[in-house]
Amino acid sequence: MSVWTANDIPGLAARIAIVTGATSGIGFEAAAALAAKGSQTVLAVRDTQRGEACAARIRQRHPGAKVQVMALDLASLASVAGFAEQAATLPRVDILLNNAGLGFQPTRGVTKDGFERQLGTNHFGHFALTGRLVPLLLQAPGPRVVTIASLAHRRGRMNFDDLQSAKKYGGSTAYSQSKLANLLFALELDRRARLAGSRLVSVAAHPGLSTTGFIAATEMPGWQRSIGGAVMSLLGQDAAHGALPGLYAATMPVAGGQYWGPDGVREMKGSPVLAKIAPQAQDKAAWARLWAASEALTGVTFPPLA
Repeated sequence: MSVWTANDIPGLAARIAIVTGATSGIGFEAAAALAAKGSQTVLAVRDTQRGEACAARIRQRHPGAKVQVMALDLASLASVAGFAEQAATLPRVDILLNNAGLGFQPTRGVTKDGFERQLGTNHFGHFALTGRLVPLLLQAPGPRVVTIASLAHRRGRMNFDDLQSAKKYGGSTAYSQSKLANLLFALELDRRARLAGSRLVSVAAHPGLSTTGFIAATEMPGWQRSIGGAVMSLLGQDAAHGALPGLYAATMPVAGGQYWGPDGVREMKGSPVLAKIAPQAQDKAAWARLWAASEALTGVTFPPLA
């Protein structure tokens, strides 16, 4: 594939997009790129004050951009439900970009619902959000759900016997499991959509190594964050480029169940291409098992996708 940039996104004047985690990094850049192409873009953010500041930045970059802010804390199922109620004022949702993510946490913590916080925020929150937005997605002629995973999914293993890492916790292990869960969810959602004959398409993407605020938000000593940032700067790419695989998956002709990432060495940076899916992410039994566990734990059952 030749070099693809955000300028190659087709016109989105009739589209409505929701981007989670849009106050920084690839989430902000993705929201700005979608708004630049004419979409009505909802910034789904935990801090609405920061969200309004980001919306103002987007309007400054792109005068006339249609941007609005809605409160969403993916670490709270009540907040997810509240966001869905607020989003119900929209006529439809054409693009749902499940981008927000909690970085590496060396000490175990829990969400407001008692989930291990990396799995709870990165996976369970987006699972519940997507399920609650299905009716709005199905109002669109060609709805697209894009879930941002990570290169870390390759190190991930689903520990269904200790899904919440309550018996044994390792920050890197829990983070990798949460990103593997993102990919399993995206693939199972598309499998279910195809089985139902649905218009909905579910795709996954990853940003490679991107120099964003992600590392700064992790609970690591300052010296570790400094080293991590230096490595990212040397081997990775900036947030605007890191957003491209997700934007490609959200706006270009793609097939459901695909996984997009950068085309460079080890998929660390570059233009969007089909990325490698680790063997453990291709286990359909794991897709189904995670889906069942997610429904049971969140209390969110997806409505019919047809």
